Amino acid sequence: MWCSLFSSTSHFTIIKCSIPSDNQEFKNPINGNVVKLDLLKSNNNGHHVVTKTSFSPCDETLYNIPMSQIRQNIPTKKQLVDTYRQGTIVEGAYRQTVVIRSYEVGPDKVATIESILNLLQETALNHVWMSGLLSDGFGATHEMMKNNLIWVVSRMQVQIDHYPIWGEVIEIDTWVGASGKNGMRRDWQIRSHATGLVFARATSTWVMMNQQTRRLSKMPEEVRAEISPWFISKQAIKEENPIKIGKLDDTAKYALSNLKPKRSDLDMNHHVNNVKYVRWMLETIPDQFLESYQLSSIVLEYRRECGSMDIVQSLCEPDEEVLFDDVVVDVDQHKRRISVLHGFSLASGLLEANGLLESLSQRPFSYTHLLKIKEQIKNEEIVRGRTTWKRKISSMPFPT
Repeated sequence: MWCSLFSSTSHFTIIKCSIPSDNQEFKNPINGNVVKLDLLKSNNNGHHVVTKTSFSPCDETLYNIPMSQIRQNIPTKKQLVDTYRQGTIVEGAYRQTVVIRSYEVGPDKVATIESILNLLQETALNHVWMSGLLSDGFGATHEMMKNNLIWVVSRMQVQIDHYPIWGEVIEIDTWVGASGKNGMRRDWQIRSHATGLVFARATSTWVMMNQQTRRLSKMPEEVRAEISPWFISKQAIKEENPIKIGKLDDTAKYALSNLKPKRSDLDMNHHVNNVKYVRWMLETIPDQFLESYQLSSIVLEYRRECGSMDIVQSLCEPDEEVLFDDVVVDVDQHKRRISVLHGFSLASGLLEANGLLESLSQRPFSYTHLLKIKEQIKNEEIVRGRTTWKRKISSMPFPT
């Protein structure tokens, strides 16, 4: 198939094609890039290839081809393997192999919570991609796009036992299930590719919102028919009694005001990305605490979306007083001054250095968070959160 470019925009490319016989394979340069035009019809693999019911060696036809369709090559049928993303479908779940990259870790060379949340989001979208249901929206299916619907998350919980380190290869499994009549649950599990050790688990609940009215919507039956064949009953985290997150007010111990979304904070649905919410929450926690403790779990309850023009206030309240004090302890008959967390009682026997440090390493600490829109008339809640923290460890607990 020989083709020449007539005209091109950011949305459509008009190509004049002369189609020979014998199914010969050719490539066509578009804007300096080599593009295979056997990506433009729906074949057995669910890809798109240019086709016509009958051809003659000199037949010429004009095709209006969306440029995004050429560049993205979104499957229209279920795929079992995605070699580019190192993803596979395993018993209805999506599994992707990922290498932790340098920009996904912090100063301690372990993956940040933001990186982990981004990986959860990416694998979820890749799962929809592989299913053949992905339309032009941000994870929306074909029937959702017809009904002008998008997905919004209402609740999310992440439990992290161990953080992957820079350069480590991990496997992420994700799958979906039913959540009530109009919702969908999505779960994840992250583990070490080398040892199989489970690093983290996550679960979330999603509902549909009308993209124009920004109101929640019931799940249309045609959408349910699309996604229900993918539902799996297993759960990464079993919540028999979900944690209820209390409401904070302006008396909270820590607060950051006048937080303004940047253009880079918006996602394809034109509201602030969920990962940005977590960053705003964590910025209220004292740096001295973050130096010694790492996040072990987070629960988020979403109340409303945040737009580009909203001014946000981040509130944070420790479950108990967690101030750093200097304490003098007697170690090997030498007086040493160390920083410890103040605000909880210790048995007298724990005042020896070993017992004190052991107690500190095992004791978790929790914070309650609230993001709200700061307005003169009313303050609308964006998301409530609760974080739990544990002492940082210096080595990974791999089995020997």
